[in-house]
Amino acid sequence: MKYNFVENTQIENKLHKIDIDQIDRKMLTFLQQNGRVSNLELAQAVNLSAPQCHRRHRRLEEAGFIVRYETRLNPASLGLFVIAFVHVSMEKGHINDLSGFKSAINEWPQILECYSVTGDFDYVLKVTAHDLKELSDFLMEKLMRMRGVSGVRSSVCLDEIKSTNMLPLPPA
Repeated sequence: MKYNFVENTQIENKLHKIDIDQIDRKMLTFLQQNGRVSNLELAQAVNLSAPQCHRRHRRLEEAGFIVRYETRLNPASLGLFVIAFVHVSMEKGHINDLSGFKSAINEWPQILECYSVTGDFDYVLKVTAHDLKELSDFLMEKLMRMRGVSGVRSSVCLDEIKSTNMLPLPPA
């Protein structure tokens, strides 16, 4: 059984429709677990010839199922011992300052993720720091002084229970 997926890519800003089958799902699952796998290893894992595997892999990339490849670093090995989730409230009419906010968020390397959310806050940020003092300095000296920001509430993570970028794929 095939599933139809629609992907809205930011680059082309148009909709792509592609049918993926069980082999495509196996490829995507294997690639999520083994990002540095060679085409030959991927082909063997999904029982395809190397050329067939390469064509399917490229098709999945072009259709937007595969967004990018990245190396995941160990934060503690780099001295980054603090992870915090920061809830940001914006002033009414903040839409006028939205481009400035987005620009700053993308420039600050300590912000790992940013989401626009529903509820009591406008944004949730995942922030890393070497220590609590550095987190405090970032919040007080940068984020809270930003135009349009009316409030900030942070929660410091005590322990990482699960951290993954692997997405659940629909069954066949």
